[in-house]
Amino acid sequence: MLSVSKLSGWRVAAIAAVVAIFMAGCGSTTGPVSVRGGTVTFAEQPLGAPNYIFPLMPGSYANSANISDFQFLMFRPLYWFGYQGQPHYNPTVSLANRPVFSNGGTVVTVTLKPYRWSNGTAVTSADVALWVNMVKAERTNWFAYVPGAFPDNIVSMTLHGTNTISFHLTRAFSQRWFLHNELSQITPLPAAWDETAPGVPSHCATTIADCAAVYNFLAGQSKSLATYAKNPLWQIVDGPFKLSQFTSGGFVKMVPNKAYSGSPKPTISAFEELPFSSDTAEYTALRGGGVTYGYVPPADVGQAVPGYKVQPWYGWATAFMFLNYHNPTVGPMFAQLYVRKAMQHLIDQPALVKAAYRGAAAVDYGPVPMTPSTSLESSYVKSDPYPFSVATATALLSSHGWKVVPDGTDTCVSPGTGSGHCGAGIAAGTPLAFNYLYQNGSLAATLVAQFLTTDFAKAGIKLTVAASANILGATGPCTAGQPSCSWQIANFGSPGWFYGNDNYPTGGEMFQTGAGFNFGSYSNSTLDALILKTHTQSSVSALYAYENFMASQLPVLWEPVAAQQVSAVKDTLAGAYPQDPVLNLYPESWHFTK
Repeated sequence: MLSVSKLSGWRVAAIAAVVAIFMAGCGSTTGPVSVRGGTVTFAEQPLGAPNYIFPLMPGSYANSANISDFQFLMFRPLYWFGYQGQPHYNPTVSLANRPVFSNGGTVVTVTLKPYRWSNGTAVTSADVALWVNMVKAERTNWFAYVPGAFPDNIVSMTLHGTNTISFHLTRAFSQRWFLHNELSQITPLPAAWDETAPGVPSHCATTIADCAAVYNFLAGQSKSLATYAKNPLWQIVDGPFKLSQFTSGGFVKMVPNKAYSGSPKPTISAFEELPFSSDTAEYTALRGGGVTYGYVPPADVGQAVPGYKVQPWYGWATAFMFLNYHNPTVGPMFAQLYVRKAMQHLIDQPALVKAAYRGAAAVDYGPVPMTPSTSLESSYVKSDPYPFSVATATALLSSHGWKVVPDGTDTCVSPGTGSGHCGAGIAAGTPLAFNYLYQNGSLAATLVAQFLTTDFAKAGIKLTVAASANILGATGPCTAGQPSCSWQIANFGSPGWFYGNDNYPTGGEMFQTGAGFNFGSYSNSTLDALILKTHTQSSVSALYAYENFMASQLPVLWEPVAAQQVSAVKDTLAGAYPQDPVLNLYPESWHFTK
């Protein structure tokens, strides 16, 4: 075929004119016509309704239902990530211009674009300072807190008028990491929120000592779900949408924010999020045409859905099971690397991809996402360090003092800390048995639990599984004396951790000692040092060293990363594809066609 680029300009023009005349003579149309208005209905995940509106939250509320599906539509972060289906920095949508580093990298200056809140006031540098000061005062109530990182690495702030702010840092950091993982965390808060009660102003934006009372007020208001849609606090937004209706059962209705400063402006009339008790219930509604943007459950993947375009939505994510190292009963067993290796060898990831997820998942051997593929994955991690092998798992356990009973329960017969013994804190007769908790409402999660129970039993490891309607609330960092420390293995579901606000996948928020989302309380000084290097060194070799340690030492157990969902979008809705790997929604860019 002759390439059009090889034709001279006048010939191209002539051909185009002839084609246009021919098409006009045939009465050709230009395809679907965009229409304004209409309500988009979006299906929530089973038992995954938003339940926290204040964009500064503890780990028990940190999920995509609250952040990307809810808060981000109303309250924009300072810097936006997600661009044309890739997890890239998006300068166009960001509230600020690219940051400027000076003084050897120890000062970072941010200049805001001319955005405004829906009440008519400008988004200012003081609104940024309000967020930073509140995080400084409430570190332990912020899910993304990592000791030594933000906000600990900010010595002071200087405001230059109303639209520029400088951060003075403790040291020079990797500019990529600081933009992708630190400045990305900031969500400017409107000045009207700087109060301790309705109509009682405070000064958190300038005085950190005032922030605790402000935080307590806002967090308290955020727990009053029934008042979300009528509370004047939450009506002050700088995003493309504002809340119109909200029920404690999970129904959400948003309408366009007519004062939105960004582009594009919404053209749909409303965006509604619909709650479902199970993916089966959602699929019934979808096939009946009652959902504009829904999903196909794992059990039904591969089936056609008439009137919908079906595509998997992969997040910039990893998937793993937390182990509770502080549990007084099983913590000593989790502390033994050979036990963790044996369990990892019993997770048949290719089989789980095929059977539990119907192919809508990808294997995952470490903390850096393997889908979409990037240059950030090390060759060691991609090699699958602990492939499925019952024989290898059995050999590891028997060589460390366990009497292996396939399809039974192993027991420690050689207690002690020397070679060939079970390890510190493991008494003679201790059973190799664990409680396994997973999120209720998903057939895939149930199938994973069943497969793991069967495969672990092949090496004599007994799993007692149970489903939880609120696994985040039932788990979390703890100490051995707390009643809340009874959980042992927790699988939040796959995909597990999304690198959204922390877009450079260094993992400090999950695995550094004392991190807010380090639910298993894993602590390792070598790992802490490796994480720090990813924060300060720009070379990808620092990231490789970190991810190789994580993959070899197994502070968590890796499992397949499922597609966030296999999406089904009505043929009449344009603009929803490609889907964002950092899980952001863009209903301001969607429109109906006819």
